[in-house]
Amino acid sequence: MILGLSLATFTLVHVVISLVGIATGIVVLLGMLRGHELAGWTGIFLATTLLTSLTGFLFPITAFTPALAVGALSTAILAAALLALYVFDLAGVWRPVYIVTAVAALYLNTFVAVVQAFQKLGPLHDLAPTQSEPPFLAAQGFVLALFVVAGFIALKKFQPPRPLSA
Repeated sequence: MILGLSLATFTLVHVVISLVGIATGIVVLLGMLRGHELAGWTGIFLATTLLTSLTGFLFPITAFTPALAVGALSTAILAAALLALYVFDLAGVWRPVYIVTAVAALYLNTFVAVVQAFQKLGPLHDLAPTQSEPPFLAAQGFVLALFVVAGFIALKKFQPPRPLSA
C-alpha cells in the first residue's frame, strides 16, 4: 500500500498524473512556440510534472535506479523553472532559464513515457526488448531532437510582454 492505495491503483494514479503533465506540457510548449502566455495551462503542467516526480519516489525502492536519477533531475529542473516563473517573474536571464527548464522537464517526462511504452506495449517491446536496439534508440533520438529544436524556437519566440505569473 502506498498512501492508502494498492500498488496497482497508485501506479495508475501516477501514470495518469504523468500523462496529464505531458499533455499540458505540450499545450504550454505550443504556446511558447507561438509566443503566447498560457498561465493556467502552465500551472497545471508544472504541478503535474512535479507531482509525477514526487509520486515516483513513493514506489518501493530497493536500489538506486535510472528512474530515480531521472526523478531527481526532473525535480531539480522543475525547482529552477518554478523559481524563474513564480519568484523572478521571467525577468532578465530568468526567461531563458524558465524556457530551458520547462522544456527539459517535459522532455524527461516524455523520455520516461517512451521507455515505459517500449517496456509495456507488446509490439514496441518486440522491436526492442532490451531497449538498446535501433528502434528504441531511433525513437529516443527523435524525441530528443524534437525537444532540442522546439526549445531553441521557444527561446526566440517566447517573449511575454508581462510576467507569466501575473
